[in-house]
Amino acid sequence: MTTESRTSESVSAHAAPTAAGGAVLTARQEARRDRILQATTRLASGGGFDAVQMREVAECAGVALGTLYRYFPSKIHLLVAVMHDQLEQLHETLRKRPPTDEDAAARVAQTLMRAFRAMQREPHLADAMVRALTFADRSVSAEVDTVSRLTTAIVLDAMGLTGPPTPAQLSAVRVIEHTWHSALITWLSGRASIAQVRIDLETVCRLIDPAAGPAPTADAR
Repeated sequence: MTTESRTSESVSAHAAPTAAGGAVLTARQEARRDRILQATTRLASGGGFDAVQMREVAECAGVALGTLYRYFPSKIHLLVAVMHDQLEQLHETLRKRPPTDEDAAARVAQTLMRAFRAMQREPHLADAMVRALTFADRSVSAEVDTVSRLTTAIVLDAMGLTGPPTPAQLSAVRVIEHTWHSALITWLSGRASIAQVRIDLETVCRLIDPAAGPAPTADAR
C-alpha cells in the first residue's frame, strides 16, 4: 500500500455523511442525521439492542418514520452508524492524547484498551453495536467496511509508522482487529474478564513487532 492509498483510506473512513441512497447530505440533513444517531445512542445505552426500535428512534429524534428509513433502512444500519460515530470520537481523542508507550505493539494495545474501557462504561450500548456488526448482512456491507477502515486507521495511527505499512503489518492489523472484536463478544457474554481481554490484546499486538517479546502472563500481573 502506498502513502497515497493510505491517505485515501483515511479520507474514506471519515467521508461526509450520506443518506441511504449515498447522496451527500446538506447541513440541515446532517443535523437531522445527528439527531437520529443521538436518539439511537440514548435508547441503546438504556436498554441495549432490543430497545432500539425504528418507531421509538423516530419519535425520540423528532422525525417521521418514513424519513428515518430514508436515512437508515434498518436498526442494523442505525447501530453500525452509531459504532462508526463512537469510533470517530475515540479517534479524535487519541489524536489529541496519543498513546505514550515506546514500542508500537504496546501503543496499539494501549489504544485498544482505551477503546475497550470506553465500551465498558456503556455496556448496553457496546452490546447493541457489537450485535449489529455480528448480525449485519450484505445490505450493510458498505457501512461495516467503513467501520473496519476507521478501526484500521486508528491502529495504524497508534503504530506511528514513518512510512507505508508492509503487507505483513497490514495482515497483523487485520488479525488484531478480529481479536479485538472477539474479545468484546467474549467479555459482553461474561466469558472473559477485563484482565484476560488485556492479556489477549497485548499478546496479539506482538504480531506487529515479534522482537518486542511475549506479553505479560496473568501470573505476572
